[in-house]
Amino acid sequence: MGDETKIRLVEKEYYEDCPGCKIEKIKDTQQGLPFKTLAGVWVIVLCNALPISSLFPFLYFMVRDFHIAEEEADVGYYAGFVGCSFMLGRALTSVLWGMVADRYGRKPVIIFGTASLVVFNTLFGLSTNFWMAITTRFLLGSLNGSLGPVRAYISEICREEHQAIGMSVVTTAWGIGLIIGPALGGLLAQPAEKYPEIFSEDSLFGRFPYFLPCLITSIFALVVTVGAFWLTESLHKHKPTHSSGHDSYEAAEAAIYTSDDNFPRAEINETTFLPSKSLYKNWPFMSSIIVFCVFALHDMAYTEIFSLWATSPRKLGGLSYTTQDVGTILSITGLGILVFQLFLYPQIDKIFGQILVVRLFGMLNIPVLQCYPFIALLSGISLAVVLNCASVIKNILSISVATSSFILQNRAVDQDQRGAANGISMTTMSLFKAVGPACGGALLSWSEKRQDTSFLPGTHMIFFLLNMVSLLGVVLTFKPFLVER
Repeated sequence: MGDETKIRLVEKEYYEDCPGCKIEKIKDTQQGLPFKTLAGVWVIVLCNALPISSLFPFLYFMVRDFHIAEEEADVGYYAGFVGCSFMLGRALTSVLWGMVADRYGRKPVIIFGTASLVVFNTLFGLSTNFWMAITTRFLLGSLNGSLGPVRAYISEICREEHQAIGMSVVTTAWGIGLIIGPALGGLLAQPAEKYPEIFSEDSLFGRFPYFLPCLITSIFALVVTVGAFWLTESLHKHKPTHSSGHDSYEAAEAAIYTSDDNFPRAEINETTFLPSKSLYKNWPFMSSIIVFCVFALHDMAYTEIFSLWATSPRKLGGLSYTTQDVGTILSITGLGILVFQLFLYPQIDKIFGQILVVRLFGMLNIPVLQCYPFIALLSGISLAVVLNCASVIKNILSISVATSSFILQNRAVDQDQRGAANGISMTTMSLFKAVGPACGGALLSWSEKRQDTSFLPGTHMIFFLLNMVSLLGVVLTFKPFLVER
């Protein structure tokens, strides 16, 4: 037919002994969402999120009880190091866990991560000094590499049109975990003081006042670890007949075959391989990671600062809240995140797209956050109503930015690199999040000491600095820096 080019659709070939192919077959034959699997992933992510933030409401009091801070204003400084030790540990091992997930599967890494959570989160609750607290948090972060493989897993079990909903499940569970965690910490810490009719001062929970919330979380993690054994693997495990090349199912599927007049049939088999491009040279992937890391730094610093600010004395610009007060606020915030992410975010993502969502919601962060120092001037019912509204809006904006960033990252790579890609993402994000609590605690301590300055006095300064980080993230969403695949 002369120079006319014919393109024939690639016919998929499924391997019976490949778990990834089973997932692909299900995706091709079933149009709906895999609700059962998504529910399991939701619980796993929730379990992994709880220990990260459950310490924030009582961290101020825990560090104070260690008697390491010489002045009350220095408590936030030392609390920042405890908060960042988890993220530092995770930053050092996330790439390794991503490579393990690409080699052996998502499921083994998820199971091991939740199992390690049971052990080291329990030990953290039994900490008797500052260094024991830092060490157990560091080990908890370094041995728990579940989140990266979970994000890769979600992108593999959902059809493309369901990617936004699937990733919303991850970020919703994560966001709610970051809310329920502080709620548990706030309501259950120091039980002998709050519930003397149930817990005596001489009991285990009286001698270890911060053990109860950690124990509850660890028991939940133990149940989730057992349940994770029924999780379906999603990694393709074809056995190549040649030692060279990469077994990239998605790369082969995406290949375009042209033919002459005879229209020879194109098949996917063990000998069809395409070389994988270096992740560090994949600019759509790397640019989306950088933008997300900036917002991750902002969000982690905010999470640390909010609890410390709320429990700080009124004379230092805080709210003089108890851990129970903070827990109640964050519980209400969690409900707001759940409703928004499940019912509203997928529609917003469909209308605006991921980049515009990151840009728009990042900008909205700024006016909301700058209102916080003025909220501290309120009292009574007006304070409770305004603070709850601000907390819900702020966390909805942050979790939506994170969801859109996750989608951009996973769409920028093929499946054979997705575990390593999410490992790189977790490493860089964890590095930024490790800096967040340390800097947030130190800056809050510094800002509380400058109550009488004329330029951004007291806590006005700390929220202004948070907004500068958010503004940087917004600027990085514009071309030519951030691009889609």
